[in-house]
Amino acid sequence: MASSEIDRVRALLVSRPRPSDLAERRERLDWLGSLSTMPGDVRVEPAEAGGVPAEWTSTPGADPARVLLFLHGGGYVSGSLASHRVMVAEAGREARARTLALAYRLAPEHPFPAALEDALAAYRFLLGSGIAAERICLGGESAGGGLALATLIRLREAGEPLPGCLWCASPWADLEMSGASIETKDAVDPIIHRPYLAELATAYLNGADPRGPLVSPLHADLARLPPTLIQVGSAETLLDDSVRLAGALAAADVAVTLSVWPHMIHAWHLFHQQLAQGRASLAQLGRFVRNHLAEEV
Repeated sequence: MASSEIDRVRALLVSRPRPSDLAERRERLDWLGSLSTMPGDVRVEPAEAGGVPAEWTSTPGADPARVLLFLHGGGYVSGSLASHRVMVAEAGREARARTLALAYRLAPEHPFPAALEDALAAYRFLLGSGIAAERICLGGESAGGGLALATLIRLREAGEPLPGCLWCASPWADLEMSGASIETKDAVDPIIHRPYLAELATAYLNGADPRGPLVSPLHADLARLPPTLIQVGSAETLLDDSVRLAGALAAADVAVTLSVWPHMIHAWHLFHQQLAQGRASLAQLGRFVRNHLAEEV
């Protein structure tokens, strides 16, 4: 990878720093998503998944019975269908699956457990629509990665069928922010820093225990979860969330793959059209999904 690629992404982020106003923050993340162009062969269809606004995307090679259910990032307070649309479509292309992206409710207007309730509703919608659990990959980026894990924990506790595999991209799995990389990677991470995370956690938790397993799944019982792919950049303050999460999953006898991408920043997948490493990480995801989701019989 030419260092100039990631340097240009860093310069782009510096050119439009995160504002303090919540509405402007949400608009900025949508703007970042708009920098990528949707390929002409992608079909986009608005949907409602168990009462939650959602969006299907599919490419010509997609198996209609194989679904990637995606939960966007944005710290539980921002992110949308628009912000991650192109990236999600490319992930589906690599997985040869349809994607269902979810516009779950956001804090502070809708704090915990609203997002979790929406994710559960969408997953149950897929099951009710005839999609077999073993042909679903549940995926999430950043806060969406933590939300995906929380969703699986709730499903397991309820005795409901779990998806065939899990994808966590730069997951935020510890709202207590106890990982050492919060400090050791602060100088190289252009996006995520402790004060910002603390602000997000306060908005989402709304008084809930930051060590609770459904908000910080790093502290949960992770037994009997499906095969998991964790992708994280080495330049992330959340690096230790992924490293510790992989260890906790392994200790719980879960098949887990931890993939650390040198020099990559938080949520670099979003810039896959600008980064060779973004494209390669989505290709890795595609292989993982194809290897773990059951073939149609």
